[in-house]
Amino acid sequence: MLAECHDTIRIPLIETFQTPMPRRKFAWEKLSDDQLLKQRLSSLRVAVDGTWLEDCLNTLQEELGARDIRLRPHTWVSSEWFSPAGVPGVAIPFYLTHPRLMKLEKKMMLDVEGGTWSECMAILRHETGHAMQHAYQLQRRRRWQQLFGPSSKHYPRYYRPNPASRNYVQHLRLWYAQSHPDEDFAETFAVWLRPRSKWRTRYAGWPALKKLEYVDELMAEIAGKRPLVTTRERVDPLHSLSETIGEHYQKKQAFYAFKAPKTYDRDLSRLFSSDPRHRREQAASLFIRQHRAQIRQLVARWTGENQLTLDAVLDEMMSRCRELDLRAVGPKQKLVTNFTILLTAKTMHALFGPSRRKWIAL
Repeated sequence: MLAECHDTIRIPLIETFQTPMPRRKFAWEKLSDDQLLKQRLSSLRVAVDGTWLEDCLNTLQEELGARDIRLRPHTWVSSEWFSPAGVPGVAIPFYLTHPRLMKLEKKMMLDVEGGTWSECMAILRHETGHAMQHAYQLQRRRRWQQLFGPSSKHYPRYYRPNPASRNYVQHLRLWYAQSHPDEDFAETFAVWLRPRSKWRTRYAGWPALKKLEYVDELMAEIAGKRPLVTTRERVDPLHSLSETIGEHYQKKQAFYAFKAPKTYDRDLSRLFSSDPRHRREQAASLFIRQHRAQIRQLVARWTGENQLTLDAVLDEMMSRCRELDLRAVGPKQKLVTNFTILLTAKTMHALFGPSRRKWIAL
């Protein structure tokens, strides 16, 4: 499926979730989390109609219409975001269709991909880039291949981006344009499509500007023209997915699981105290637990790391603090700041150090 679909990756939440009440009521709304996890995806029967997603899709259509682009990507509900190869449409994850499902997603994954209006629009523009490529067979053009590379290139499970590179635009997190030629185009298209993005100024002097200028010329050529591919196929629609919601999240969590090296003792001992004189001070493990959500979200926002991974690292750090009997001594806000810096440094070392971990490419 990795070679056939173009998905996006986890994006840290910054805004409040969009959670207007849907028009339709469902029996599973009042189930406990444990009971809901036992329900099959196919039994949810949710749809985009009547939800806040309609406003996002209407806005997308307005943006395309303003550029005289005739394609209107069809959408359907599935397990995740993706645009299937050869299909000019976009699958939207089921959890965005209902506040109860967004709450469960937040609990299981610690963030909600596309859970705010601006994040949803960012992903929709990206996925529409894929739909445009599919609809107009853009990857067959020689200039497209020269600028972005061959679309036939093997789709990697992992990639190692260069954060300093100016050959790519920056739209979704983790320098996602660097993962594959198709993602490079989708990211470039998304930057071009977003109103008031001021991409000519933002990318002045960057090699990536040539790609944006090409997209601008290409879309002017396509303007008003009917798509070459018009299939309305829906790949993996929600009603066809027989796995339970619990099985879905079990696979999803395993996919993002990462066991970090246990090299925290020296750093934790510098930040916290093991001096017997401070034994009446708050335990460092409890201090971390009290501030973990705030710290995890900040580090995820600035490093791009998945919150689920950071949470596992925090668990390991708390365990080491208990074993070392460390205490939180000094001004609490200063400790929060210093601990956030420590976790950020450890995260960046894991991502970009000599033995850096490869990043998941969806």
